[in-house]
Amino acid sequence: MIRVAGLAVLLLITVALSGCTGDPGGVTVLKVLPAGSLLIPFEEAEAEFEALHPGVDVQLEGHGSIQVIRQVTDLHRAADVVAVADESLIPDMMYRRMEGSEENYTDWYIPFATNEMVIAYTPASRYAAEITSENWYEILDRPGVRTGFSNPMLDAAGYRTLMVVQLAESEYGNETLFASLIGNHFDPPLEVTTDAGVTTIHLPQIMKPSDQDLVIRDGSIYLISLLQAGGIDYAFEYRSVADAVGLEWISLPESINLGSSDLEQEYSKVKVELGFQRFSSIGKERTGRHIVYAITIPANAPNPALAEEFMDYVLAQAEKGRPGWPPPLGKGS
Repeated sequence: MIRVAGLAVLLLITVALSGCTGDPGGVTVLKVLPAGSLLIPFEEAEAEFEALHPGVDVQLEGHGSIQVIRQVTDLHRAADVVAVADESLIPDMMYRRMEGSEENYTDWYIPFATNEMVIAYTPASRYAAEITSENWYEILDRPGVRTGFSNPMLDAAGYRTLMVVQLAESEYGNETLFASLIGNHFDPPLEVTTDAGVTTIHLPQIMKPSDQDLVIRDGSIYLISLLQAGGIDYAFEYRSVADAVGLEWISLPESINLGSSDLEQEYSKVKVELGFQRFSSIGKERTGRHIVYAITIPANAPNPALAEEFMDYVLAQAEKGRPGWPPPLGKGS
């Protein structure tokens, strides 16, 4: 079992550390901002890379994928490496000019892994002995069952959860499934519209459930300790994360789990419109797609050469399909 407390420490690394690129002792700090679902594999890469590079201190700071990018684009923090769980976020949010500069935050990225959405739980979860890939939505809808997912305004796993549940309406022939599991747990209920065969879920600026049956956390990684402690019964998670921390999980049909590159057309029938008022339509609107992770080096990275070495190391490890890592592209389920 991975120690969740250790992950929480990584998630709470302070902003004060962000400007350091070295110290009088000759240590070079490499600031890496990964999506939360990459913290476990990147923690392994950190230890291995530091062993190969004496004098280098890799500092990880995990956030939801949207938060990761906004550390650079909105807070103007110096970062050497950015890695997110949704490749489309990089061109949508980083391919624009920096204030007072002719450069972009970045103008390239490398896709390197995939994943799939699953429903994670523990043996202590309510109705754990009954839940299956066929009846999960009925179990989650039972009175007293508490379900968690990450904030879609901050985290790719969050808006992907909404997509999965909306796509499930067609999969199971149940037109009230989304409203019952998610939409009606907000006041007012989440607005859902359909036009030309595409369903769009419109989100408010603040995501706050109106009852105790639905729980939202800033990132999917924060749901793990809550699930293990019995604070929730089920959580929408990435399969690699559920495997890495030893959770039980049930698989979902490929037609809704966002894990198949062959089903992009089906996934694209659902969109999520984020509630950020000042974002462009490109940045606000997330379209259902096959899950693809991506990595880049911001244009203002303090240590670009070392960042490239770390990125290359991560890509090499990801390609091996190591336990606890998201599957490399072309080798996912």
